Amino acid sequence: MGGLAALARADGHEVTGSDENVYPPMSTQLESLGIGLMTGYDPSHLEPRPDLVLVGNALSRGNPAVEHMLNEGIPFTSGPRWLGENYLAERTVIGVAGTHGKTTTSSMLAWILESAGQNPGFLIGGIPGNFGVSARAGGSVFVVEADEYDTAFFDKRAKFVHYRPRIAILGNLEYDHADIYPDLKSIQVQFHHLVRTIPGQGQIIHNAADSRLGELLEMGSWSRLAGFDLHGQSDAPWQVELVERSGSKLRFHHEGRVLGELEWALTGQHNALNALAAMIAADAVGVEPDRSLEALAGFKGVKRRMELLTEANNIRVYDDFAHHPTAIRLTLEGLRRSVGGARILVALEPASNTMRSSVHVRELSNAMVAADKVWLKTSEDMAWDPHEVFQSLDGAGKARARVDKLLDDLASEARPGDVVVFMSNRGFESAPRRFVERLHGKSAS
Repeated sequence: MGGLAALARADGHEVTGSDENVYPPMSTQLESLGIGLMTGYDPSHLEPRPDLVLVGNALSRGNPAVEHMLNEGIPFTSGPRWLGENYLAERTVIGVAGTHGKTTTSSMLAWILESAGQNPGFLIGGIPGNFGVSARAGGSVFVVEADEYDTAFFDKRAKFVHYRPRIAILGNLEYDHADIYPDLKSIQVQFHHLVRTIPGQGQIIHNAADSRLGELLEMGSWSRLAGFDLHGQSDAPWQVELVERSGSKLRFHHEGRVLGELEWALTGQHNALNALAAMIAADAVGVEPDRSLEALAGFKGVKRRMELLTEANNIRVYDDFAHHPTAIRLTLEGLRRSVGGARILVALEPASNTMRSSVHVRELSNAMVAADKVWLKTSEDMAWDPHEVFQSLDGAGKARARVDKLLDDLASEARPGDVVVFMSNRGFESAPRRFVERLHGKSAS
């Protein structure tokens, strides 16, 4: 929604918005664009009467602003539909879908296209370091992070059905959004709705190692397919090889031919696959792989995607947007390969609706095995006992209901050589920033 606000403002509209809790980096981006932010959903926020209201999918019937909008007959639509009708209809749209990795892959792809002189438009669910903004209008090619979450209270289809991409990246498919979808099959159906909108002359770029995506495509596909995988894992035409175990050096292959190598700042096999998917999509719109490799070498990452906040007193602190156990596991495994025997201290806030439910308890337990110590921020609406997660951590896990206490623990525990990772898909009560401030104070003293 913040990115949509930026696009509308750039198009000359006067834009204001309401939210329950706006936090960086999106809050600072909106403020820098001069977009007025209002806290809460008081009906007075819709005065004077706007020409159009874009309703986010977090709002439901009974919300005071929603009820006022309906009672007063104020025109409204969803963000995805507005985007599809106002920005995407006349462009070559590349949609990046998957349970996790969408933001990073979209950011890589946008940067490759920018480096190749294509001036892409984009809407991304984070802020790419190479651009400093999450959205822009751009030219004839548009990269959109294609989310499978529902569209709005009045439109329960997945957001991405509104985007009509010509090229789609399907990075992975796992169960998520337990508040919306009852099972994995219902998510596969939504993904198949997306597949049905892609032209026959378009292209579906899919992770060949993901059996759930294989089942999805067996439901029917009418577009050109481009499978990708880790080198040697399948007969997929596009493959990436981890030259360095950490993933800091990669080698890319297409149909048995070596395309080139990449040394970059990122790590992990998940980022290697993200880079390969971005390269394939760029190739589909005319960017040669060697140009993609040049661009990726200068990729600066995404805010809150393993973003290095500081290194003080020989302690590195990262902020990571975490919403699914698989993403957490891959991130920590990649970090372990990168840092070797250094201690990894993790502070995790299970903030999404699915993470607070009991759906992923077993997976979450396995996801943090690579860490040396873990602190879980608990909440009253968590439907599981944190100690269920700690069983696989050999006493290395602690539950804390208050962020202050969690930060006290971390500050006492952290020592030179450690790596500290904060993981949450919400604000975490500014815990990363507060820890950095304490760390710098400790270092100065």
